[in-house]
Amino acid sequence: MDAFYASVEQRDAPELRGQPVAVGGRPEGRGVVAAASYEARAFGVRSAMSMSKALRLCPDLTIVRPNFKKYRSVSQQVFSLFRAVTPLVEPLSLDEAYLDVTTNNWGERFATPIARRLKQQIAAQTGLTASAGVAPNKFLAKIASGWRKPDGLTVVPHQKVEAFLNELPVTALWGVGPVTARKLQEIGVQQLVDLRVTDDAVLKQLVGKQAATLKRLCYGKDDRPVTPFRKVKSSSSERTFPEDLLDLDIIHAELDRMARQAGSWLHAKNIFARTVTLKIRYSDFTTITRSETTAPPTRDPELLITHVLKLVKKTNAGRRPVRLLGVRVSNLTNSDLERPAAQLGVPLLWDIQP
Repeated sequence: MDAFYASVEQRDAPELRGQPVAVGGRPEGRGVVAAASYEARAFGVRSAMSMSKALRLCPDLTIVRPNFKKYRSVSQQVFSLFRAVTPLVEPLSLDEAYLDVTTNNWGERFATPIARRLKQQIAAQTGLTASAGVAPNKFLAKIASGWRKPDGLTVVPHQKVEAFLNELPVTALWGVGPVTARKLQEIGVQQLVDLRVTDDAVLKQLVGKQAATLKRLCYGKDDRPVTPFRKVKSSSSERTFPEDLLDLDIIHAELDRMARQAGSWLHAKNIFARTVTLKIRYSDFTTITRSETTAPPTRDPELLITHVLKLVKKTNAGRRPVRLLGVRVSNLTNSDLERPAAQLGVPLLWDIQP
């Protein structure tokens, strides 16, 4: 996902190929990097970084404004290829999905030939490469998909799951960000498998209700099915920061990124949101939310950003240290008119790369 937009832009503009490219907002407007090409990453440019910082790291960076209509069109091509193989396709984003190919339309007994053939089809039809992970469950397939980027194919058969797990750092686990990783490292947990010998009570004290899930995952256990359809009521993103934030510009930049992510999600689902909610947790763990209902409904990232920054003014952000920020879009509808949202399609795992 973090390279998808950039790869599409480089494909469509030959002069951008081989050049550092960032897709996102303008630096003077507190824009944030939505996607960075591999050439830009070589300079340290990453998604979610402020565009002004990206330019300082890479003065020759070319900034391209997002074109969600184009990205959606490419995504539809890719997902059509997926669904020609199996109806069990669970999208995670415009360019990422789980496929259950236990039974498939190609009559293949094994997943690896399917992954290899799909990679070839994606390249032929879109001009993009894709990375795939083949594994017994979602957790392992997702990690495997990012193992050898770009244009990677990593297979983790049942008999090699344990060896694969032994190579993984604890940060490979879902929900283990910088703050949680630091807490775990302080008690000696560096590798994923170190969690197996961590006392349950100690782990629960550190990560709360997430403890049981992490314990299952460290053994490679994940029994969640691939779910092609589910009713979506909202989408949210939030981040707990390793250090409390007091600089309002940094807070605005983080919220800009989250609002753009929400807009991207809405575009991917082809839906609109009536309600935008801001979540803030201060350094003393006091948590507040502020919401605004828009008329008409929107999925425009710029409008979402405007609403979120308006909500910030109703908080003490910038005056009180902030440890967590979050943005949620809800009260969803199928159009920018007032019609209720229908049931929405919503993950082997794919990550399209340049």
